[in-house]
Amino acid sequence: MSYLLLVLGFLALVQGASMLVAGASSIARRFDISDFAIGMTVVAFGTSTPELFVTLIAALGGSPDIAVGNVIGSNI
Repeated sequence: MSYLLLVLGFLALVQGASMLVAGASSIARRFDISDFAIGMTVVAFGTSTPELFVTLIAALGGSPDIAVGNVIGSNI
């Protein structure tokens, strides 16, 4: 059962990423922004969002050391 959930989660992740990129490209074309600029922005948000959630969960959970360590580590 856990393997099935892993595969389904991975497929949902790939589908969600595809929809995000397609939507961002559509917005870029509508406002005459280059696909490169939108692509870099999507990559920036995509790589920063997990770190944001880890930091928020750690800070709200009473572990400020983990939150600070995550911020320092992500900026190195």
